[in-house]
Amino acid sequence: MSICLVKHGPITETFIRAHAERLPATIVQDWPPVIGEKSHPYLAFSRRLIGRVDRMLRNRSYQEQATQLYLRVLKRLSPEAVLAEYGTTGALIMDACRQLNIPLIVHFHGYDASDRRVLDSYRTRYAALWKYAEAIIAVSHEMRERLISLGADRKKVIYNPYGVDCAEFSGANPQTAPPTLLHVGRFVEKKAPHLTLRAFTLAHKAYPQAHLRMIGDGPLLSECRKLASDLKIAHAVTFLGHQPPSVVQAEMRRARAFVQHSVRARSGDSEGTPVAILEASASGLPIISTRHAGIPEIVVEGQTGYLVDEGDVTAMAAHMVRLLEDPGLAQALGRAARRRAIEFYSIARSIERLREIIADASRRSL
Repeated sequence: MSICLVKHGPITETFIRAHAERLPATIVQDWPPVIGEKSHPYLAFSRRLIGRVDRMLRNRSYQEQATQLYLRVLKRLSPEAVLAEYGTTGALIMDACRQLNIPLIVHFHGYDASDRRVLDSYRTRYAALWKYAEAIIAVSHEMRERLISLGADRKKVIYNPYGVDCAEFSGANPQTAPPTLLHVGRFVEKKAPHLTLRAFTLAHKAYPQAHLRMIGDGPLLSECRKLASDLKIAHAVTFLGHQPPSVVQAEMRRARAFVQHSVRARSGDSEGTPVAILEASASGLPIISTRHAGIPEIVVEGQTGYLVDEGDVTAMAAHMVRLLEDPGLAQALGRAARRRAIEFYSIARSIERLREIIADASRRSL
């Protein structure tokens, strides 16, 4: 069937790109919307400028303009179903889908179901979205219950976790790896890289050979570099910045364990299901993380890794030291993590379920 995947803004997330490539689907991205990939660095700016002028001249509201622009795109593509990535995108494209009688499937990912500012801004639109959307996808059981509490019909909200390519993410051998801990993720408040650094500081005091490698960029990167210096662990921490998947895979193969201290941000923003934790699990790494959002659904405490309460850097440090001192234990946990990833979180399984959800939604709309 013909599927149109819509993302408000450029597609940078690996899991959304996997949806587009493996379904497969026609991509509509950026703002104002364009079919396919951007072809020129100034194209997005020119479209935004044209959109602003058009809105001023025609005195249209933002939502009215969005509906008209999406109507043009959808009339040209004539898809059998629309997959909106993020609830906010679903709210924008909903009216166009309704006018053309196209079934809408909305995929929530994290902030769109948790950030208080988003929920306040989209309260009315979300209420309409719950009624029109044929299916609403949540990436964790915790997110599913949260969406239902916001008013979504329980029968419409479907759990489908992210998937990972277990062939590409593989090959870790914690038992022979150096005492290196790995963090992969954006340097933003909900991933709390500063708390990972504080936990590592305590672990490094107990195990001075330890090293922490951090992949990712974001607004907190500079602050974290300074924090590492202030904590006098700069010599034991390597900030690698943003890296392509190939580098992430290689780093996971060389690590002893994966660490991530996710928390609920002050805005309410929280994780859905962190893809990096799935990738590390598939690679064969034990996980040290927090009891946050969908993470406890991935990590089985004491079997595939360890979890701590949000903000408990002392407990996180203790688990770091445990795996640094006992590579055999790290190996056993990592093997169990990989087995679990293959059984429950393969990309093939996730995409096949997504395809079924879209097909069922399309049939129900007939």
